[in-house]
Amino acid sequence: MSDGYFETPDGCRLAFVDEGEGMPVLWQHGLGADRKQPAEVFPAIDGIRRITLECRGHGLSALWDPTALSIAQFADDALFLLDHLGIEHAVVGGISLGAAIALRIAAMHPERASALIVARPAWVDRDGPAQLQIYRDVAGLLAAHGADEGAARLEACARLREVEAVSPDNAASMRGFFRRPNPQSTIALLSRIPAQGPGLQRGDFCKLSLPTLVIANRQDYVHPVETAEALAELISGSTLTVITSKTESRSGYVADFERALREFLTPMRNQS
Repeated sequence: MSDGYFETPDGCRLAFVDEGEGMPVLWQHGLGADRKQPAEVFPAIDGIRRITLECRGHGLSALWDPTALSIAQFADDALFLLDHLGIEHAVVGGISLGAAIALRIAAMHPERASALIVARPAWVDRDGPAQLQIYRDVAGLLAAHGADEGAARLEACARLREVEAVSPDNAASMRGFFRRPNPQSTIALLSRIPAQGPGLQRGDFCKLSLPTLVIANRQDYVHPVETAEALAELISGSTLTVITSKTESRSGYVADFERALREFLTPMRNQS
């Protein structure tokens, strides 16, 4: 495995992981996560090269200019990484925010995407979907009250109880943001990204013509299965796989996720 850094054209230093040899798969993390999240569910497959960019403000990457934080910028940064590594095209995919990044790459730069994996998507085409408001609540509490007081106030938030009733795992993630290093980075990310969208229209999804796997699970407030179903319906020839939720069984979630990725990627590896 190779861990490295590169610099974007605007001077932002970003960290990445480049693991394995063979068919390249750009495999991206969700909002507020780092390289460990996508690695947890990615199976070991001979002939597969997994590449993960830690987006601006995530993991070991610099935040740089907070006003530049956007799904579009993250997608551009991912392409800059592929350029840095000398990769012309790759399977593109990710979880949640990572799925939005992959969708934008596939739609806006189809020559760079050989296949698409959309896992637990939070967006279709609308900016600021309602189920993401909880992130902005967290950002506001952290900005106004700091980590300890903000976390205590979150517990009194009706929206947190609404989230927890559907997905205790989502609620745990919201609490975890108050323990994340660099609060200013967390505030910038959570106040900006959930208010946005991938900058795509439904017609853009209908034009996609590449092997596509859509992964969803139930018991997920932030990533409703209906969002995955809508994207699977829009993307011609896509396959929708519903896996075990983390609320039901974390080990089952990981095993189902790995199985879905292995079954999708292995045949393409042999054709690449």
